[in-house]
Amino acid sequence: MRSVPVVFLATALVLIGCSAAGTGDLPGAQEQKSTATPDGGVAAPDGLPALRVQTVLDGLDHPWDVARAPDGTLLVDERGGRLTAVAPDGTARELDADLADLFAEGETGLMGLVLSPAFAEDRRFYTCQGVEEDGGAEIQVIAWTVDEDWTTATRVADPLLGGIPVNEATGRHGGCRVRFDPSGALLVGTGDNAVGSHPQDLGSLAGKVLRIDPATGGPAPGNPFADDADPDTRLLLSSGHRNVQGIAVRPGSGQVLTVEQGPDRDDEVNLSVPGGNYGWDPDGPGGDYDESVPMTDPAIPGAVPAVWSSGGPTIATSGADVVSGPRWGGYDGALLVGVLKDTGVLALRLDGTGRLLEQFRVPELEDTLGRVRSPVAGADGALYLTTDNGGGEDRLLRVTPEPSR
Repeated sequence: MRSVPVVFLATALVLIGCSAAGTGDLPGAQEQKSTATPDGGVAAPDGLPALRVQTVLDGLDHPWDVARAPDGTLLVDERGGRLTAVAPDGTARELDADLADLFAEGETGLMGLVLSPAFAEDRRFYTCQGVEEDGGAEIQVIAWTVDEDWTTATRVADPLLGGIPVNEATGRHGGCRVRFDPSGALLVGTGDNAVGSHPQDLGSLAGKVLRIDPATGGPAPGNPFADDADPDTRLLLSSGHRNVQGIAVRPGSGQVLTVEQGPDRDDEVNLSVPGGNYGWDPDGPGGDYDESVPMTDPAIPGAVPAVWSSGGPTIATSGADVVSGPRWGGYDGALLVGVLKDTGVLALRLDGTGRLLEQFRVPELEDTLGRVRSPVAGADGALYLTTDNGGGEDRLLRVTPEPSR
């Protein structure tokens, strides 16, 4: 057991980025001291509160996801195979959990994490992770319960869902974000494993968003391919994805937004459409993985266009969530997206239909934390972040708006 001090970071209120009414290139990070871009461009949006950034837990190694329990405990996982509970008083405890069969290679390991919507009653949470299986490996969604003292996690559905392909050689494009939609169905974002045929193959679970029943692991009611003869196809919500890194639900609307990384251009945020094809088709000659094709290929009939695209070069978008409430001022309702390559957090403002209105970078988080993996909005109104720099230098952070003066 270890107690972790809280550290405060303070920075000036600055803006990095641009405003746009459509998709397009996002400028690279630039260090600046004013509210305007160095070239005289867009000034900071009005109403942005200053943000306070607190270190909740340090000494982590590639933490991937975090969830806040009703009692205020934070549960965070690390890709290499560790689950840690942080009590409201800051005391951290590693959980006793059977992760002996974890497949952790490259971009795959212990990744997505989400609590049951009924966690206060059932103490259940779900992980998406690589698993060594039958002499090989695959990705599985596993259901767990945790005791009331936050000491032991026990597998109760092992797996809830298996058979999601993984790249056993490199772990590349493991996907693995898990979130609940407003109906109570469990959404699972998967990667294409760097296999060109996967995204467009409705018989494969790779390069998809899955929508499953959290009790059975079967297809959730209302899935778009519910009558398909293939039981795997019945699990699909959408196809044509490269590597789904983020899933977020907009409060009030029920809209589901997904985030994925592009090759050398076009990271994307997409508005989820049941049965939608998002246009990634890298199946090259002879089965080559052709990453020169567009992220949303216009040659695919009905390919769903992105809500936001980075253009070129990419910034390596990751997890995302929506912050809401009057205390967030100008951030209220914004989608905040973790950025791994052009490090920081991207803010997107969307209208009620999901159309992009504006984009800008969160100033306090710009190039100060390194790679940001997962922004997660807590029920306490705070935003929680995991960094992903490796080497035991990563942190779990709590971000809150400063009270207005």
